[in-house]
Amino acid sequence: MPEKNGNGIAVETHELVKRFGDFVAVDRVTLEVARGEIFGFLGPNGAGKSTTIRILCGLLEPTEGEARVAGYDVRTEPEQIKHNIGYMSQKFSLYDDLAVEENLDFFSGIYGVPQERRGERKDYVLRMAGLTERRTSMTRLLAGGWKQRLALGCAILHEPPILFLDEPTSGVDPIARRSFWELIYQLSAAGHTIFVSTHYMDEAEYCHRLALMYRGKVVALGTPAALKQSLDSHHILYLESSDLVGSMKGLDNQPGILDVAVFGGGLHVTVEESGSAIPQIRSLLEAQHLSISRLERIQPSMEDVFVAKIEHEERKPQ
Repeated sequence: MPEKNGNGIAVETHELVKRFGDFVAVDRVTLEVARGEIFGFLGPNGAGKSTTIRILCGLLEPTEGEARVAGYDVRTEPEQIKHNIGYMSQKFSLYDDLAVEENLDFFSGIYGVPQERRGERKDYVLRMAGLTERRTSMTRLLAGGWKQRLALGCAILHEPPILFLDEPTSGVDPIARRSFWELIYQLSAAGHTIFVSTHYMDEAEYCHRLALMYRGKVVALGTPAALKQSLDSHHILYLESSDLVGSMKGLDNQPGILDVAVFGGGLHVTVEESGSAIPQIRSLLEAQHLSISRLERIQPSMEDVFVAKIEHEERKPQ
């Protein structure tokens, strides 16, 4: 079934709300996703990402607001939406007691792939996912990364223009995660729109644009580069010292120092102005007999951006 809209927008929401009793899971979310875009939904568990995706897939009805996917209204046209999307959840919906190709055969039927095209689509998916040599393997015997590839393959058998991937890399190793993102780029280059949720900060860098979600709200929206630039009012310093815990205590609540957080083998220190903060930090730590091996201004990471946005939200009056 072809997409209904001709405005270049694959997914759009306006003031979208979902309540469960008194709990607001999705709180006035407004966004647009262009065709062919890899759009990232970034946030901690419980932020409302999965609930929003289920609404967009036609699986949940919103409490308030509007949403359209491929031009179809989520309230009145959920069946048309289901024909235009592929959906992959964090709990892969595969049948462990079937072989790889048997899962593909089953989902070809579920998604209504025409009989005369099923062999071609199955062969394409096996090649795309690198599963040709494993086509007769039992699904339950596959490692997590291969199950993940198979689940993605099942979701694209019917050639949907829009893919919703809900925490697709949760629980797989970093190498499998990187390999999976290479598949996402291939699908995007082939014209698919990819809407992907994640709580891994490094994966945010792979997206064309991002929405940062916290407590049901979108707290920031833009390209990874633009979101980092939005922290220009803050300077981030990287500090390595002889005692990280002692350094954190020594810098806590000092004037001009906004935040101190562990990052890798050092600390990220958010300051109002790096020119004055660097000598101030050296003086504070030297007074406590702590040696500094590295102290320099760095570009903020997505994690820095997310922490800053959350802290800004936390400071708002409830």
